[in-house]
Amino acid sequence: MICVKPVITSSIPRTARGYVVSVKPPRVYEGKPTPRRYDVQKTFLYNQYTRMLKASDNSPIIFLQHTNFAAQRLQKLRRDIADANAKFSVSLSSPTPSPVEIGAPTLAVMRTSLFGVALRDFAPLDAEQAAQIAGLLKGGLAVLTLPSFNPPQLDAILRALDRSVPPKKPGIAQPVPIKPQDDPNFIPGRKMQRVKPVLTPELVVMGALIERRVFGMEGVQDVSKLPTLDTLRAQIVGLLSSPAVQLAGILSEASGGKLARTLEGLKKGLEESQSAEASS
Repeated sequence: MICVKPVITSSIPRTARGYVVSVKPPRVYEGKPTPRRYDVQKTFLYNQYTRMLKASDNSPIIFLQHTNFAAQRLQKLRRDIADANAKFSVSLSSPTPSPVEIGAPTLAVMRTSLFGVALRDFAPLDAEQAAQIAGLLKGGLAVLTLPSFNPPQLDAILRALDRSVPPKKPGIAQPVPIKPQDDPNFIPGRKMQRVKPVLTPELVVMGALIERRVFGMEGVQDVSKLPTLDTLRAQIVGLLSSPAVQLAGILSEASGGKLARTLEGLKKGLEESQSAEASS
């Protein structure tokens, strides 16, 4: 009897198989308990995915599709994300340009079947939103969670992903393993030397769940170009306070006898603008 030694590879565990995410109601089998009971490992993953969805109000979730990732390559990708986050700093245009501590993002490879169950059972998301997320996810699924909603930080990490895993050039196909019988140098009865094909990893941003709103590919890029919330608040405060500042400036210049002349000039300006609009 010939014993075949199992081949141990360093790829991502088979728990990350490329199943689609399904949010359809579960099938009911005769003699099986309802609801379905999971073992310890699956229960742990289900609870982990549920906590991740609950935290999506403040911690955005970026959905990634991965292909041909080995374990070492996945570790390098995590290091690249950590380096990009470490180099990220608050913009000087922010109201608080002083350096602040920013939480680190987390990259995790998901088990799509259990994530679909957690997505279906997550009550704050309605069935339409769950189906929309499931429609975005195909193939191997990885999730990047950010500690808070910070568009400049998201933009820095997305650019780091593009540098670490460049987009696949069109027209270049992945190498296909050659079977022994297809090799012209194959000799029956002689063991052929096994040559592992060198596969190119691929990583694609499929969408995101930010503050319980679902975004597609383009939506994620648009969100990453937004300024920070502090910057937006400062801009809104500036817009609201500008009329009062202008009025205060006019009154300060129109002190004493100049006030009547200033008001008269404003009156004439309004009359001229109204007459011009009436004539047009």
